[in-house]
Amino acid sequence: MIRYRNIVVLAILIGLLSSCGFRRKKYENPITKDTQQPDKVLFDKAIKDIERNRFEVARITLNTLINTYDTSEFMAKAKLAIADSWFREGGSHGLAQAEAEYKDFILFYPTLEEAAEAQEKVCMIHVRQMEKPDRDMKHALRAEDECRNLLVQFPNSKFAPRAQQLLREIQEVIAEGEFRVGSFYHTKGSNPAAANRLQALVDHYPLYSRADESLWKLGDAYSKMGPRFRQKSGEAYARIVKDYPLSAYADQAKQKLVALEMEVPEADPVAYARMKYELENRQKPGMMHHVWGIFRKSPDTTMAAKSGSPAMTSMRPTLPATVPTGEEGGAGVSAEVTVAPVSGPSALDTQPDARQRPPEQPATPAPKQEKKR
Repeated sequence: MIRYRNIVVLAILIGLLSSCGFRRKKYENPITKDTQQPDKVLFDKAIKDIERNRFEVARITLNTLINTYDTSEFMAKAKLAIADSWFREGGSHGLAQAEAEYKDFILFYPTLEEAAEAQEKVCMIHVRQMEKPDRDMKHALRAEDECRNLLVQFPNSKFAPRAQQLLREIQEVIAEGEFRVGSFYHTKGSNPAAANRLQALVDHYPLYSRADESLWKLGDAYSKMGPRFRQKSGEAYARIVKDYPLSAYADQAKQKLVALEMEVPEADPVAYARMKYELENRQKPGMMHHVWGIFRKSPDTTMAAKSGSPAMTSMRPTLPATVPTGEEGGAGVSAEVTVAPVSGPSALDTQPDARQRPPEQPATPAPKQEKKR
């Protein structure tokens, strides 16, 4: 009994010591140069403070280095360390400050190797704040933009493969949000709205894990919108057969195409290989994963694709298929505005000026008749 009590006391003591700052998380970008230069001494002192979570003290030391030794060779490292201190501190305020510092670092030192790392940290700032697909998509959209910027600005960086996978996971969350909206419209019976959402989804995010189901609902929505959309319905079913040959909806899509008297396409070998790879490498969440998912704020990205090129443009709102366009026989709605001079007499020329018309006299009230007594 005494032995177990000692173990519990020791565990509590270790927890208290770790929470009081004795646990150190090693800094990722130290300076390995062994020198006793005063600016290097200040930098090393600040790094020790960052590792011990004394972020405010570390930033004061780093600002002293920057202001005192403005020609120091460690200037760039000091600026990056300030941003890292805000990133480690966390919280909405700390992450906002970290993003501003990282952006400044990229602006001043775009050719350094650490610039790609700074851009990757900016992406991670918004990934950390992402919420579930049915919540606000602000941080998911920002994370998508920042990860895309990393791939565009630093394509040969060692952080590019990681950013590409992050982008696939972010787009999985965005696509899931669009799919839920489209499915809601489909279940409700608002087929034009469902078709508009699902069409934009499958066109922009083909790597989405439920793209085949989206195409199935898209084809069903088009089939319920009348014979004018028969071709679009068949195209949706044909994409399932061609681009998602291992889908559970592939056989049903073939039957739909036969019923529509449309050609059944052959499966794309590249799409077949990619889908096979995804199914073999897909991480299956356990039972407790679903249980704790209720209490988790961050989205679930276990179903995100592991291969393929993510979309490099943002998804834009599309025009519903039921809205006529000018390309359809020239009978569409035109938004063109033209300016032309007025020819011939107008109402201003033929009618008298209303401002010169004398005001009408009020009607004289009739005299009151006296009541007979």
